[in-house]
Order: sequence, then structure tokens, then C-alpha cells
Amino acid sequence: MRKPETQLGTRSHAVQGRVASRDSNLGLNFTARMRTLCEHVVGTLDEFQHIDLSRVAVSFAQARKPVMHGLQASLTPLRFAGGATTGTVRGRQYTVQPVCDTAGNEMLYVLNFYLPRFMQLVFREKLVTVLHELWHISPNFDGDLRRHAGRCYAHSHSQADYDQQMEPFVEAWLATEPPKVLIDFLQLDFPQVQERYGRVYGLKLPRPKLIPS
Repeated sequence: MRKPETQLGTRSHAVQGRVASRDSNLGLNFTARMRTLCEHVVGTLDEFQHIDLSRVAVSFAQARKPVMHGLQASLTPLRFAGGATTGTVRGRQYTVQPVCDTAGNEMLYVLNFYLPRFMQLVFREKLVTVLHELWHISPNFDGDLRRHAGRCYAHSHSQADYDQQMEPFVEAWLATEPPKVLIDFLQLDFPQVQERYGRVYGLKLPRPKLIPS
């Protein structure tokens, strides 16, 4: 039986919230801007050049509550350990629902940002968050996560220490003097983004499901 797919179509979704600006009739395509930023990171920092962003879906999700605690971003791997297409979860074999673009190319990861929560971070914390999630991508770029020794393989022993490891990458990237147009929207919080751009929209994907194999 053919597995159901999630396709990266052209339909966009708006982030709910007050639209208070007449500066732009088009609004801000948040996920397109985040993809462009990630492309610049991957293209300028050697440590991230194993990433093929053509196989990474960039999406957003609406945060359920207007609070700062909770996820700001997440990376969902679409393969199991070592890039395997099947894995065992609680004693049962599963595959992951495929996510494909409009040309039928299958994605290996979904990079998701939670709005408006992510935009409420200060500028540098936003950059740390982006690099944090990209660093989760396996050096083999096989659909699995970068795995650290020990039980907490995703962040090693401390997420705070993991974030601290991103600081030199942030410094190195800022030292490349990325174009202002690439980062100007990240220097705003969500109400300011709405004030400047009006509508905030982008690609919104459902979470891929585990399918019994």
C-alpha cells in the first residue's frame, strides 16, 4: 500500500493576529525569508555545508498560547537512526509519512518555527535558535539527527550548553556581514513585524505521522 504524502504546495497560510500596517500590500512571507537566511548560513559557514536545503522543508506553526515558554523552533527528522527508512517504536515497526515538494522530491527534514513566540526572542537569541536547529541535522545528511553520546543524544547533557556552543557560529556568521535585507525582519518582534509588513504568512505543514509498516 502506498504511503500517504504531505506535499509542499504553493498554498500559504497567514499567522493570526492584528494587521495594523499599510506599508505593504503583500506582507511578509516568513518561511521564504527564513529559508533565504538558512541558505546564507549554509553557504558561508563550513560547519553547515553538509546541509542540502533543497531537501529541508521550512515551515511555521501557530503557537497555541501567547506565552514565551515552550518551543520556539524544532527540527523533525524524516528518517530513523542512521538514516533508516523504518524504525521500531514501542516494539512496533514504523515508517515516516513522506513529505515531498511539488516536483515529487522527498524531504529529509522539516524545520519548523513557532509564531509568534519565535519572533519575541531578541535578535541574537533568534540566530542562536536557527543555528541550534540546523546543527541538529546529521553530518551525514541522511534524515537522522546529529547524535551525541549518552541517553540525551539530541542535546548531550544540557540544552543550555548546546545553545552556548552555537555562540561562536553566530559570531562567525555575523562576521561575514550578511546583507541587512536578510536579517532586518529578525530585529523586530512580532507586533513590530505586523506593523511594518501587515500580513505574515508562509508554508504551514502538518506534523508528519508515523505509519505502521
